[in-house]
Amino acid sequence: QVQLVESGGGLVQPGGSLKLSCQFSGDEFNTYNLGWYRLGPEKLRELVATISSGGNTNYGDSVKGRFTISRDNVENKMYLQMDSLKPEDTAVYYCNAGRQNTRVYTDFWGQGTQVTVSS
Repeated sequence: QVQLVESGGGLVQPGGSLKLSCQFSGDEFNTYNLGWYRLGPEKLRELVATISSGGNTNYGDSVKGRFTISRDNVENKMYLQMDSLKPEDTAVYYCNAGRQNTRVYTDFWGQGTQVTVSS
C-alpha cells in the first residue's frame, strides 16, 4: 500500500520561503505521477503543481514563477520549493501520487501539512 508523508510546513512571513517534502513508500515511485494540492480557508481544493513520472511539470496560475516542484527518484521524495510566499498561500498542502493501471487510475493522498503565511 502506498503511503505519503508530508513535512516542512510552518509559519512564515510574507515574502519568505518554505520547502515541503513528501516521502513516498510502498510501490515503484518512478512509475507514479505526483502532485501538490492545497485546501485553503474557503475549503476549495486547488491544484498547486504536478510532475509526471517522466518529469513534466505543470503549475497552478496562482503559483507560477514562485513555486517549483521536483522529484528525487532515488530517495523516493517529492519537493515543493515555495518562494515569495503570500498570505493567500495559507492552506493545508497535500501530496498526491497516482498511476494508470489497466483500467483504473489509482491515487493516494498524504495527511497534509499546514502552511501559514502571516506577519
